[in-house]
Order: sequence, then structure tokens, then C-alpha cells
Amino acid sequence: MEHFDVVIIGAGASGLFCAAQAGYRGRKVLVLDHANKAGKKILMSGGGRCNFTNLDAAPKHFLSDNPYFCISALKRYTSYDFVELVDRHGLEYVEKAPGQYFCEHSAKDLLNILLTECEWSGSEIRLDTKINTIDQLENGFKLATSGGQIQCESLVVATGGLSIPTLGASGFGYQIAEQFDLKVLPRRASLVPITIQPTMKEKLSTLSGISLDIEATANGVTFKEPMLFTHRGISGPAILQISNFWQPGDELQLNLLPDMDPDAHFKALRQDKPKRALETELNSLLPKRFVEVMKQDVPWMTKPMAELSNEQLAQVIEYLTHFDVQPNGTEGYRTAEVTLGGVDTNEVSSKTFECNNVKGLYLIGEVLDVTGWLGGYNFQFAWSSGFAAGQFV
Repeated sequence: MEHFDVVIIGAGASGLFCAAQAGYRGRKVLVLDHANKAGKKILMSGGGRCNFTNLDAAPKHFLSDNPYFCISALKRYTSYDFVELVDRHGLEYVEKAPGQYFCEHSAKDLLNILLTECEWSGSEIRLDTKINTIDQLENGFKLATSGGQIQCESLVVATGGLSIPTLGASGFGYQIAEQFDLKVLPRRASLVPITIQPTMKEKLSTLSGISLDIEATANGVTFKEPMLFTHRGISGPAILQISNFWQPGDELQLNLLPDMDPDAHFKALRQDKPKRALETELNSLLPKRFVEVMKQDVPWMTKPMAELSNEQLAQVIEYLTHFDVQPNGTEGYRTAEVTLGGVDTNEVSSKTFECNNVKGLYLIGEVLDVTGWLGGYNFQFAWSSGFAAGQFV
């Protein structure tokens, strides 16, 4: 039987970061993962360039049944702390949107930094290792794995959520939580594209690949970002963001003219350029392919502005500011970036991330009921929670 001070289940962002922190404290650390490669989700995130933090990371950007839980960890290890770490390693990165930092070349560069930190701290990583059973001992835990029996004092669950099962995601972390009688809150796919009703999907099929700036609103929350039409429905930052707040059956409002007062705009246009066709004006505001589709619903679009009544203008404005895409559901865990919900944070100390009722068992990262907005927030919680637990395991 092998003995370690700390065993971490999951070689993803939070697990690798926690391993390095614990290793630097002189702890004998082993990271186990059933996948054949560490950090698979890191490698594919952000289109392979990984949006690894957000300088504006604050509790308001996270969803949880307990919105105060993440405050302590985010304060103790900030996005600026992580940027300082990657600077020391010479990572080249770019700020794509205010505060959003991406690797300039490849997410591999970031993963290599995490693996280097683990190596420098003396932490060992074992891949292709299946964990069959976990038993609690008087002073720690015993794991039966495909590579033999392992004993440890502290056990860290850093298994992530259910999103993108093709990369090896599973519900194993939730199974461990349930084994130790921890409450697990309902989970659903988060930061995920939205699918649309079949008839609407067929109608909008020619728009696949078109992007436009919109305002998406659901349940009183609004995001103003780009939306992308896909062959399944709608995606892009605005839709991924609103998917955290919209659920099937809820109203989804899409404003395709977010930067103007359309009523004032079209009435002024009718006065100033009465001979200009409405279609010509719409082609200057929106993608031409979208205007072609719109023509099916607004056949009088080719008329000059002078011939349009107030009622007709009101119909056009309603169409564009409350565009009814007929949402159906989401693409689910297959393409979701993260999992909303998870292990109830009331089960865990916000300071140490140790379970309140199971000594030596820690939970960090996405397995917990803490979900960030799109834009590097989930990675920052992985670093912050991994750092916090790493000081105590």
C-alpha cells in the first residue's frame, strides 16, 4: 500500500493548482485522473487559447445558492495573483475584451505552466487511473485504484462537472459527495448554446455562421454581447451568458438593435429620407441574409419609408427588438462549458474547502455549486479554490 499526505482526484485546473500549492508546503501529493492526458478541458477552452482569468472577477459574477461562499477564496487569491504567476513563467497572453486574458498562442502554454508548477513542488500525477472504491479510515482515506491501493490523510475532490463528456467529464465527484452524505443540488448545463423549434430552425437555416450584436434578456437579467446563428439554433457570448438564467418555458427576449432608439430612428428616417426603402435601411443595420429571412414575415419591406404607417413601423420595431427565435432547450452537457449547481457549499468551509462533517475531505472547483459567468471567471474560481485548499490539506 502506498502512502501520501494528499491525494487529489482530477488533473484539471483546480486539481493541478491545488497540488502545486500543497507540494510547496512540503506535503507528499498525488494527483489521479482517469483520462489519458491532464488538463483536457483547459486545452479546448476559449477555442484552444483558454480565457484563463478575468481581472474583474468578483462575487457578483458567480451563481450559487450561497452567493457569499466564494468571497473569501476570491479575496485571498485574486486574478492579479494568477497573472503574476504566469508572468513569472513568461506566458504570452492577450486581453481580448476588458479584463479577459487569453493565451496568445495556445492553451498548451498555460497547461505546461501548471504541470511545471506541479513538478517543481514535487507533486506526482498519474493518468489512466480508475478509482474503484474510497473508504474512510480513522485518520484519512483508503483508495482502491486500477494501479493498486493508496492511503492518504487528505483527499481532494477536483473532478469538475458534467460538461463535455467527450473529454472525460463524469458525475464521479457527485457520487463521492453522496457516498459521504453531502447534499448535492440540482445540476444543469451552463454556458451552453440554445436550440430552437424545428420550424424556426428550418426558417433560419440560411443564417448559420452569421453573428450580430444583441441584447439578450431572461428573468430580469440582460447581456449585451454578440450572438451567433448556428445550424442547431443560437450561440455566441450573449446566448452562453443568458443560458445561466434562462430555462425552457421562460421568455427569452432578443433585441437585435441594442444601440439605438428604433422608434425615433425610423420616424426620423421617414421624415428625412421618405424615398428610401425600409429594406435598404435594414441592410445597413443588419446582416443582409437576416433581412432576406425577415422579408418572409414583413413582405412590405420593399416600400419607401413615406408609404409606411406608424402601425407598420411599430411591427418592424417589435420584430427586431423582441425577435422571437422560438427557443426549445439547450444543447446540454455535450457542448456546455460548465455545470450549474453541484455540491451544496453549506457542506464546505469557505476558508479551507474541507467538508464540515467529513474530516480530511476537501472539494474544490466546478464540482461545487459555484458557477461563473462566461469570460474567465470559472477558471479564476478554480485557481482561488485550489489555492485556498492547498494551504490546509
